[in-house]
Amino acid sequence: MNWQGVFTALITPFDHGEVDLPSLRELVRRQVAAGVHGLVACGTTGEPASMTAEEWDRVVATVVETAGGRVPVLAGTGTYGTRSTVERTRRARELGADGALVVTPYYVRPQQQGLVEHFRVVAREGGLPVMLYDVPGRTGVHLAPTSVGDLSGVPGIVALKDASGSPATVREVRQCAAPGFRVLSGDDGLALASWALGAQGVVSVASNVAPAPMVALWEHWQAGRTAEARETDLSLAPLYRALFLESSPAPVKAAAAMLGLCRDEVRLPLVAASRSTREALEAALSTAGLR
Repeated sequence: MNWQGVFTALITPFDHGEVDLPSLRELVRRQVAAGVHGLVACGTTGEPASMTAEEWDRVVATVVETAGGRVPVLAGTGTYGTRSTVERTRRARELGADGALVVTPYYVRPQQQGLVEHFRVVAREGGLPVMLYDVPGRTGVHLAPTSVGDLSGVPGIVALKDASGSPATVREVRQCAAPGFRVLSGDDGLALASWALGAQGVVSVASNVAPAPMVALWEHWQAGRTAEARETDLSLAPLYRALFLESSPAPVKAAAAMLGLCRDEVRLPLVAASRSTREALEAALSTAGLR
């Protein structure tokens, strides 16, 4: 598995309260056709907190089946408990996932030593390669670069999704991480800056609605076409901003509905995006050449 490039943090389409598997399949097909390098099912953008265990299984299995081995599929398996995270990671392996995206345990705010031991156990007992996921704005805890460095040498821990909000984290992780350990940006708007500092890809929300432009951005960068990468990034910048004017994934689902990809439906406690956010999304999609 090549842990680099554009990995789409997939939305989970709903239709009148039910998981919309036909729309999910079509979304996956569109992603693969656009050339994305990987998919994440049931990450934060997929609203796993609102799903039953049966729904989670169906979403992961559907993404794996539809991808058909053409791109790797990661499942979001992190919970606020180590035992439950191990169990969900094992279940993702049974369903055919290629790896696990494991967020730092939220709400309980573990110490750094606790975080390190948590991930060690998940990597040892979960049965899947692990991408660490640091998103302190959502979890209330930050996985320090030194802790990532400690974990980078643990068998089965292969990458970090960095959503710390600071590209400097990439530099700090690269300074202490083991050779071959990957860092992917967890923020579309900081992806290009992160790549300049040594990150090797992005786990993207924007690619739900703009997969081809996000792939082009990565390909320009990889080929050394920095001017083209900057221009592509500038055309996508309004979209990056609009997608986070409100709690994700409400804006990206609104944008997906505008493109006819699925219904504009989230589950409580989230609510649909506001009129002002929709107006910003309309303009951003136009600027990016998507409408």
